[in-house]
Amino acid sequence: MANHQPLRIKTISEFHQFRDLPKPEHPLVSVYNFEDLKYLNEDEPKSLMLDFYSIALKRNSNAKMKYGQQEYDFNEGVLMFISPGQVFSIEGNSELQHTGWSLLIHPDFLWNTSLAKKIKQYEYFGYAVHEALHLSEKEENMLIGIIKNIRQEYQSNIDKFSQDVIIAQIELFLTYAERFYNRQFITRKINNHQILERLEKVLEDYFTDDSLVKKGLPTVHYIAENLNVSPNYLSGLLKLHTGQSTQQHIHNKLIEKAKEKLSTTDLSVSEIAFELGFEHQQSFSKLFKTKTNFSPLEFRQSFN
Repeated sequence: MANHQPLRIKTISEFHQFRDLPKPEHPLVSVYNFEDLKYLNEDEPKSLMLDFYSIALKRNSNAKMKYGQQEYDFNEGVLMFISPGQVFSIEGNSELQHTGWSLLIHPDFLWNTSLAKKIKQYEYFGYAVHEALHLSEKEENMLIGIIKNIRQEYQSNIDKFSQDVIIAQIELFLTYAERFYNRQFITRKINNHQILERLEKVLEDYFTDDSLVKKGLPTVHYIAENLNVSPNYLSGLLKLHTGQSTQQHIHNKLIEKAKEKLSTTDLSVSEIAFELGFEHQQSFSKLFKTKTNFSPLEFRQSFN
């Protein structure tokens, strides 16, 4: 019977051993070529969970990867980012055909550096983004140059500057990746604008039926799920195109509905707060004042 539990790999050395790669030259940072991975054994676990970061660029592959709920193929240059503790699976023929490289970074290497905290702020790591990053040839060559610098640094004689140099190169790599993701957002703006239109419809539908009374304000996760994108992807998209987060969009729709009720009905502030999903009038009034600089009553009186 097949074992569906992912195989957990704790160290970079373990990973090299698992994939029949030479022993890593540095225990906490490693670069390897996909050409060196020749076979996918039929009896080996297809799902893996790594205790370290993995950044991979693959091309021309006969294998597919499933990560989160998304499947990726690698017929062109695709860059993927995986965080520690996340599961991915590989499917393909027993004899692998692919080109590219992978950078492995153990979290222990980042301790006491600027990247220890910052690396978690890059939204393209993890299941977060529903798509891989597609690179132009120029972008790919730029990133490969940085990868070569990292490998060259840990292959040299280690001194007190080695970690700082490698950390600086990793940070440069991640900054470029963020720039390229932004470019990908912009070049796909037609599709993105469709998502923005669908966002407005999801919010409008939620605010016009009785969902607010039954469930309270919609969550960011609920909105993202209805748009078939991840919460982080949606927030990144909205911030790029509107300068506001998903939560701010939800609050804007709430304030719009509150203004409508305050200016066109005789409902009390307490009744309006209830209809908008608030258990306590004070919470509603506080949010309304934060967003408009008026209390609900002050706003209503401005119409009289």
